[in-house]
Amino acid sequence: MTSTAAKLNIKSGSHAVIIVAHPDDETLWTGGVVLMHPEVRWTILTVCRKSDPDRAPRFAKACEIYGARGIMADLDDGSEQVPLPAQMVEDTLGQLMPSDRFDLVLTHGRQGEYTRHVRHEEVSRAVMALHRNGSLRAPQILHFAYDDSGGRYLPQPDSQAEIYIHLDDKIWQKKYEVITDIYKFAPDSWEARTTPKQEAFWRFGARQVQNTI
Repeated sequence: MTSTAAKLNIKSGSHAVIIVAHPDDETLWTGGVVLMHPEVRWTILTVCRKSDPDRAPRFAKACEIYGARGIMADLDDGSEQVPLPAQMVEDTLGQLMPSDRFDLVLTHGRQGEYTRHVRHEEVSRAVMALHRNGSLRAPQILHFAYDDSGGRYLPQPDSQAEIYIHLDDKIWQKKYEVITDIYKFAPDSWEARTTPKQEAFWRFGARQVQNTI
């Protein structure tokens, strides 16, 4: 069984960026990886909620726990999920990113992680577009790999994902505490009940084959 570090090619001092739509996405979908690798220089970008007086300070506290640099923008996050122009999302990310080069990029899946949040899909497309036009360069780009079968169950790691990481109890508990103690989601909330004990990823452009670790 190959180690997680080898599969993700994470080295001490690497600069990794997590690009998400909302504060808490970084914790739900890849918080375990961050906690497992404190030797990495983490940057977390979220395109929504910068002016949210509740969520923004909670995001800052979560970043402190992760030892990460947190950067926020304030794109519309209304319940109507009105689609945003692709160029707007790309420009926002371009303005947020402290560099155009990273060792590792982690971001939303092409269809998001559940049915359905348009901002997740838009962020995923924007990351892919920036990579293709040379504005975002990294040897390793990973998409979160989760599915809820059209809303029939809570999001679960895709069993066919290329990278599948089992979190030990200690790491998962820390991740869960960020969701419940920092973001203040109740134990019976969707977020707390969803908090995955495994984390799964597809590599950018990879053929979809199962590869567990």
